Amino acid sequence: MSATSTAPRPVARPAGPERATRRRWWGAQPVGTVFALPYLVFVLTVFAYPLAFAVYIAFHDYFFTAPGVDVPKPFVGLDNFVTVLTDPQVLESFRNTAVFLVINVPLTVVLSMVLATALDRGVRWASAYRVAFYVPYLTASVSLVGVWMLLFSSDGLVNAVLGRLAPDPSWLVNERLAMPTIALYVTWKQLGFYILLYLAALQNVPRELHESAETDGANAFQRFLNVTVPGVRTATTLVLVLAIITGANLFTEPYLLTNGGGPDGASTTPVLLIYQKGIQQQNPDLASAIGIVLVIVVGLLSLAANRLNREA
Repeated sequence: MSATSTAPRPVARPAGPERATRRRWWGAQPVGTVFALPYLVFVLTVFAYPLAFAVYIAFHDYFFTAPGVDVPKPFVGLDNFVTVLTDPQVLESFRNTAVFLVINVPLTVVLSMVLATALDRGVRWASAYRVAFYVPYLTASVSLVGVWMLLFSSDGLVNAVLGRLAPDPSWLVNERLAMPTIALYVTWKQLGFYILLYLAALQNVPRELHESAETDGANAFQRFLNVTVPGVRTATTLVLVLAIITGANLFTEPYLLTNGGGPDGASTTPVLLIYQKGIQQQNPDLASAIGIVLVIVVGLLSLAANRLNREA
């Protein structure tokens, strides 16, 4: 009987403190971390620092001063938040945003999903339709707002078509119709972007599922509800969150379409109020408090939409 000799296995030495510290900071692939550093600096500079500074301003009696002038900015606790949350103008702006979201978000999800499904199934002139849907999203808002104002003005094309059914006062100067009109405009303008998201998601839905459902006798509508909708649920969550965030940060459209929140504040939004109070009225502490409240509300709405879509 011969004895088999085996070479002793090398014992892995524990990494030294210096190596462990380097891995903790730079990760397992330091080169990838180096390439990600510019974006990290960008996020910290453009998002993290302004947000932290806004939180600081919201808890102080803060106001702008001339360069080099140092004046006391005392800590006031929650006084700024109490002021904005009891301000009827601020509360109305959040109600206006709620009206916008109730109209814009469902329309965005339903229309973008339906149109993406139609384009994915190979309708005629599909490429032309894709371009037509996406061009408004790429076009500058100022030029599109001009066209929209011509269409929905008192003597515009829409009222000419409606005739006696046209609202009086007209769409953008009507307190009840101003925000719904803006919601329709934003839905139309951004629809192409969300259609592209759904088109990408539809590529991951197996064709065999549609064929199997068709073999079992399911019609086109049943296949859409039972195959397409569950298959793009992840994209739907993304569309919901993006639509909520975009709608809550509405500024350009009411600023241009209704001359800064008119009529009588019916289209004023929190972001528009932040601009008015912080820049025009020189109250950055109140503007920052509105911004912090808006961030909290948008975060809660996004979490709720994410959870509801996953449980559906």
